[in-house]
Amino acid sequence: MVRYISKRIVLAVITLFVVTLIVFVAARASGDVTLLLAPAGASEEVLQQVRHEYGLDKPVPVQYLIFVRDALHGNFGKSIRFQEPAMRVVERALPPTLELAFFSFVIGNLVGLGLGVLTAVKRNWLLQGAGTIFAMLGQAIPGFWLGVMFILLFSLTLHWLPTSGRGGLSHLIMPVAAMSWYSISLVMRITRSAVLDTLDSDYVKMARAKGNPERRVVIRHALRNALIPIIAVAGLQLTILIGGMAFIETTFNWQGIGQLMVNSINARDYPLIQAIVLVIAVAIVMINFLVDMLYMAVDPRIKYS
Repeated sequence: MVRYISKRIVLAVITLFVVTLIVFVAARASGDVTLLLAPAGASEEVLQQVRHEYGLDKPVPVQYLIFVRDALHGNFGKSIRFQEPAMRVVERALPPTLELAFFSFVIGNLVGLGLGVLTAVKRNWLLQGAGTIFAMLGQAIPGFWLGVMFILLFSLTLHWLPTSGRGGLSHLIMPVAAMSWYSISLVMRITRSAVLDTLDSDYVKMARAKGNPERRVVIRHALRNALIPIIAVAGLQLTILIGGMAFIETTFNWQGIGQLMVNSINARDYPLIQAIVLVIAVAIVMINFLVDMLYMAVDPRIKYS
């Protein structure tokens, strides 16, 4: 196990190194960043001064090493748009995004898990057909389109919920529903398939033969042994939630990381873009690492080479 964890840590470091390289190259491939940092219509002398101030007159490999060194200390430079440290701007945008991601993740997994077990245990053709249609629609309909439909129906037509912004519980309902719809359908489909496989296994039949209640058989034997694919899907859909934040937050004017990323790209605020991309990359790498650790906690029989 120690060997596997060490291997995963090394792979995580390599992944983050590649991400820093891509971010560094992409930011400079978009054009001369000096023109963004200097005042409009600045002379060549002023441009040279700005290049020297930001270290842009140094060789590219040296600039990259300086960028990595500063990134390790959380220093991504000053945001061009906000005129303050980029990491400070990202820290302000994190709580709204974490709030939205937390509720979407919890609801997506709990509802999806419950529906998956229900449609697997209840061999009712009507229930199974409805579950299949729901799963197909959930994976086919984009979250941002669903968000727009929610706004048209519940805000502009029925006037039940606010159209956008961050506030109380009423502001959370539509963006969480739009984000968790895909997660619910994905978790439900995988859970149903995994539970159906385990319900037909010999150890489940043995548990039933011993006279255990059906609820105990389903939860303790069938569901517990079906958790491996469910955990994998949970980790996957959490990364999908992070990736889809930009669309949902922009649709509902939710002032989080996703909307900040879109606005930063439009403003070509490359220090802020670099900070956001690296924060998201670190989050995804950590999620994948934790999912792998959960595999071993749930099923000790798993042996990694």
